[in-house]
Amino acid sequence: MTLVDTRTPEPKRLIPGATGDWEVVIGMEVHAQVTSESKLFSGASTAFGAAPNANVSLVDAAMPGMLPVINEECVRQAIRTGLGLKAQINLKSVFDRKNYFYPDLPQGYQISQFKQPIVGEGKIIVSVGPDKKGEFEDIEIGIERLHLEQDAGKSMHDQHPTMSYVDLNRSGVALMEIVSKPDMRSSDEAKAYLTKLRTIVRYLGTCDGNMDEGSMRADVNVSVRRPGEAFGTRCEIKNVNSIRFVGQAIEYEARRQIAILEDGGKIDQETRLFDANKGETRSMRSKEEAHDYRYFPDPDLLPLEFDQAYVDALAADLTELPDDKKARFVEKLGLSAYDASILVSEKAIADYFEQVTAGRDGKLAANWVINDLLGALNKAGKGIEETPVSPAQLGAILDLIREGTISGKIAKDLFEIVWNEGGDPRAIVEKRGMKQVTDTGAIEKAVDEIIAANPDKVEQAKAKPTLAGWFVGQVMKATGGKANPQAVNDLVKAKLGIE
Repeated sequence: MTLVDTRTPEPKRLIPGATGDWEVVIGMEVHAQVTSESKLFSGASTAFGAAPNANVSLVDAAMPGMLPVINEECVRQAIRTGLGLKAQINLKSVFDRKNYFYPDLPQGYQISQFKQPIVGEGKIIVSVGPDKKGEFEDIEIGIERLHLEQDAGKSMHDQHPTMSYVDLNRSGVALMEIVSKPDMRSSDEAKAYLTKLRTIVRYLGTCDGNMDEGSMRADVNVSVRRPGEAFGTRCEIKNVNSIRFVGQAIEYEARRQIAILEDGGKIDQETRLFDANKGETRSMRSKEEAHDYRYFPDPDLLPLEFDQAYVDALAADLTELPDDKKARFVEKLGLSAYDASILVSEKAIADYFEQVTAGRDGKLAANWVINDLLGALNKAGKGIEETPVSPAQLGAILDLIREGTISGKIAKDLFEIVWNEGGDPRAIVEKRGMKQVTDTGAIEKAVDEIIAANPDKVEQAKAKPTLAGWFVGQVMKATGGKANPQAVNDLVKAKLGIE
């Protein structure tokens, strides 16, 4: 298969070397574990965290005479993922045997798909930035294919001083291998791509995207070249299990290859590993080509066929995807693209926001969810699923602001109380006397007292009107933050004769 380079070299993405600029070219193969209760070709459980070799059927252990039977749920999930990637769904695909030996691969081959995958070409739009001007750049990353395959087991080399143990719980677990085109030109683009891909599969519910549990991991292909030249020799960095590590691995590997080429050497095509502790890649083995695996159609499995009506039914039931949700937030709620991007970054955050904003001002709701709620969660090291402030509680706080019952400052204090103690915001305001003072007579009295006590400041404010803010602050302080800020501001300006 010939891959065509469609991107023009951009100076801002070039890497300066000792002898001139270089361009890094990146492609990615992401292995995403299919969300399914059982494995691809057996009924064994896929539950994470089980005791070693607890989730192993006779098929997974490759016992003689055991035949694979396709799991339809895994097929459905692969098609749904393909639809989410705006990709071609192939109504006929073929399972192949990929032959290689490894101790944790009981069959001595992996059932995968080679020439005829279940999903063909698609695309993902990623936003990279912000740049120095605070702007984002949308970049299209092509998807080459998505195919189904079974995972291998896990070799454990640290359990015994002289032997390695093998855990076959993962053996036979369904994986979607999602192969990108070599369209990425920086570590930032690669991280944005992997982040977006994980967001999409989580929205769809086809993979949980938990990289720390191994249910999503990336093989990163990196090469370098002079701008405008043909693709260079690539090295594959195997099984990178975090988005941050993907960025670090690319940065190191690009520099390593540039140093070799500038020194007159050549790049060996090989598979490498990323050492997160040292922040460097190291050689693992020479890179295999397709012919090394001796692919051939699996004789135990018929071609996988379904009709367009089957695909259409799955498409009709597809959830709203992040790009569509982002566009709706911008168009219907008037949010900035940046705020909308944050809110759709996780489905749980988007769902929370939509509950808060129901019947309320979208911009105000976005501001509170992004700055106050997510800020507090980040500080506490918690995810949105662990929030102590429910959408109903935050919505009630916004209602109290809109009604004029509390000011923005009181709302911050109220949020802290709800965060730490819980309870109904409206009841808390009543019980603790947190209503803002809207009685202009009481506010005017406080303004008069502050002005009378600070004649020197009065003269300064008349000469420099911006100093009126000092009086507003003093009145707010004198009223315990309960005075209506707008009323205070208007009265201060009127009393000082400031426009």
